[in-house]
Amino acid sequence: MVRSDTEHEDKAMTMNATTAPTATGTGRLLAGRRAIVTGSTSGIGLGIAEALAEAGADIVINGLGDLAAIEETRQALARRFQVKVQFVGADLAGAAGVEALIGEAEAAMGPTDILVNNAGIQFVSPIEEFPAAKWDAIIALNLSAAFHATRAVFAGMKARGFGRIINIASAHGLVASPYKSAYVAAKHGVIGLTKTVALEGAQHGVTANAICPGYVWTPLVEKQIAEQAAAHKISREAVIRDVLLAAQPNKAFATTAEIGALAVFLSSRNGASITGTALPVDGGWTAH
Repeated sequence: MVRSDTEHEDKAMTMNATTAPTATGTGRLLAGRRAIVTGSTSGIGLGIAEALAEAGADIVINGLGDLAAIEETRQALARRFQVKVQFVGADLAGAAGVEALIGEAEAAMGPTDILVNNAGIQFVSPIEEFPAAKWDAIIALNLSAAFHATRAVFAGMKARGFGRIINIASAHGLVASPYKSAYVAAKHGVIGLTKTVALEGAQHGVTANAICPGYVWTPLVEKQIAEQAAAHKISREAVIRDVLLAAQPNKAFATTAEIGALAVFLSSRNGASITGTALPVDGGWTAH
């Protein structure tokens, strides 16, 4: 049976930036830097945008959702962290949309110092039933958009001698699960792209790294827990332990703040020698 699904690293419902958890203790490591975070109107992307803003970077957010709620989030980020925040709602399903995002972002903010490729979608199905259109859409957004965005900013980063490219991959960029052929293929591809870009930028002050989350708590995941508990007539704790976190040894969700804090470190001068890596944040999942 074919079914659609959203996963741990996928985007959740929009969270108000005045109440969502943020990284702490980052100081203003990124003051004066300009960052673009795709898929950042909710979930992991918003957590990363918050952490970068807290560290002093001006931010371009991008993603889907109610425009009024997105504007509220944009204003809250700017007010809370005293940085510039711009929203660009470009569609990243094709090269033209990605190029439009980079063009609008740089016209509004200036040259890009930090690019976080986070936007993604998911679909779950046995491969013999997997719709070709779903494959194309997942590869386009989860993999090709990261290539097009990187391509658009890379020459400028090299010329200025500084750049940070952070690709949000997944534990599924390192290991596979059944019924997720497009997602697993895209995330493995993201890690390969990351390594290639790291080699090309290594002598120019440009780093490229992939963060590979396991299950991360977002409001959408909380909603899925309740739905699965009702559907299977099991407890909330059983859903977490035996379904969602079955492969995650620590049996605990990561937080968006943890992912954001890692992004801040990689974006700072302290991360200058870390490049070409795939960094799991998965509670030991890929240690198996």
